[in-house]
Amino acid sequence: MRSKAARSPSHTTSPSKMSLKFDTPIRRDSRKRHNAGVRRLRLGLANEAVYDVVIVGSGPAGLTSAIYTSRANFKTLVIGGALWGGQLVLTSEVENFSGFPEGVLGPDLMDDMRRQAERFGAELIFEDATSVNLSSRPFKVSVRNQTYQAKAIIVATGASPRWLGLESEARLIGKGVASCATCDAAFFQGKKVVVVGGGDTALDEALTLAKFASEVKVVHRRSQLRATRIIQERAFKNEKISFILDTEVKDILGQERVERVRLKNVRTSEESELQTDGVFIAIGQEPNTKLFEGKIELDEKGYVLVRDGSKTSVEGVFAAGDVQDLRYRQAITAAGEGCKAALDAGRYLEEHP
Repeated sequence: MRSKAARSPSHTTSPSKMSLKFDTPIRRDSRKRHNAGVRRLRLGLANEAVYDVVIVGSGPAGLTSAIYTSRANFKTLVIGGALWGGQLVLTSEVENFSGFPEGVLGPDLMDDMRRQAERFGAELIFEDATSVNLSSRPFKVSVRNQTYQAKAIIVATGASPRWLGLESEARLIGKGVASCATCDAAFFQGKKVVVVGGGDTALDEALTLAKFASEVKVVHRRSQLRATRIIQERAFKNEKISFILDTEVKDILGQERVERVRLKNVRTSEESELQTDGVFIAIGQEPNTKLFEGKIELDEKGYVLVRDGSKTSVEGVFAAGDVQDLRYRQAITAAGEGCKAALDAGRYLEEHP
């Protein structure tokens, strides 16, 4: 399971329960419950306050870091972003996060993490960081016209799926539209699904979905796939997987959940509709690192480069979760990396008080 918008769950649910669980409305009330308290906290903080640790990001990596640093008696501030909680607040049932035998709603899981961090004294601001200054200690992180100082920083801003940009796509996320087969494939036991994309990610998604779905159709806008040969060969050999090339998804149809997709052949402009129970968007991820461009070392795709655990190119700055993870992209691994970053930051602070 990922720390992402469709980074929903991986499940082992029966076909009879599948549609009910996947249609569970996403809870937004947890954010409303504490908004007033968050505003009071923000207004009461002083510019000159110096925190031991400032954590940028409030997904599983960021909040787990906050639990560890605050429990270790380090003065901790989490700048969680206006859309706090990471990708899990956009999911419904999460069944592959350890400790929840009956599953848990993504927003509830993140709200529990938030309350656990607050229990140990972590302070949280649910607004976006607007700038950072890592040129000298104490580091500075600004939120609009307010600046916070930190002896150490943990970058946990995550990554976001690339979407098609359709209104219907946004409306049906969690209702048949997803971006993580590892998370959501078991919801589609015996169902028909569409995968959009033609690279390694798309075919990996298709192969995972083929273990559950009755049929998987890969829709790609080009005449040739971009995936590596070995992954293509595996997909071609799978009887459940077929390909629709030179084709774009123009719309996703359905009111309460996905029912069909509207396709357009890019060569002939011919349009058609295809019945499906789910649409998996697999056209890549975007790390949320714009704030840190030119401040810490990033790879060619924009992900934070880490070494020796969670250390970045700037001493005293650490990174955790999907912002530095191109491979696993699961909520449980993000939480583990948040723990690692917190421990690394703690050791750093002991050596550099």
